[in-house]
Amino acid sequence: MSVNPLEYFRILSKHFDTTKRTELYYTNEFTLAIAVILSAQATDKHVNTVTPTLFAIADTPEKFLALGLEGLKEHIKSISFFNNKAKNIILLAEKLSSGNEAKKSGEECFFPEKYHDRNELMTLPGIGQKTANVISNVLWNAANIGVDTHVFRLAHRFGWADDSDNTPEKVEKKLIALIPEDLRNLVNHLMVMHGRYICKAPKPDCLNCPVYDICDFEGKIKKEK
Repeated sequence: MSVNPLEYFRILSKHFDTTKRTELYYTNEFTLAIAVILSAQATDKHVNTVTPTLFAIADTPEKFLALGLEGLKEHIKSISFFNNKAKNIILLAEKLSSGNEAKKSGEECFFPEKYHDRNELMTLPGIGQKTANVISNVLWNAANIGVDTHVFRLAHRFGWADDSDNTPEKVEKKLIALIPEDLRNLVNHLMVMHGRYICKAPKPDCLNCPVYDICDFEGKIKKEK
């Protein structure tokens, strides 16, 4: 293990803002779910070029249904796998609008409390384990770990996962066993920020890394003496 996880998260929690758990643009709980669905195999930066205009038009399940499948596709067609994502988003809107499942308070649109449970959230269209982890972590501070490309890469880079941990689910299991519950709500955010801006693939910016002194990663760039 090249990096001590407790020290890692202690240092990064001082380096990055932990009050904001995602760089995705959203306006309420429902639109966060849409943004996370759109971000699968796409960058947050790219998704954020699309969603402000989209959410200005549609920010509730009913408004997405009024926009319709083809109308939604027009807004998200620059995003990878937009056809499949559009179908899932419309199915999600249908599910939440039937029986008024998505509760509203003023301009807010939020999930009923039963969906604060990850397994219940995963029963909704378009929401798999990683998506559910991110949504519940960002919205409700749940101790769930979303394993995206950055978390997956860094977990292997730091020796927290090995070659047999070849799926996000396996990496998540390793991280849960390794990291105390009271820190898990920070894992996804801090590892994503670290991986996105500093510990990049393929060339990490080691010389400007806040955890340089505790990292023994074999590919680490050494400082000149």
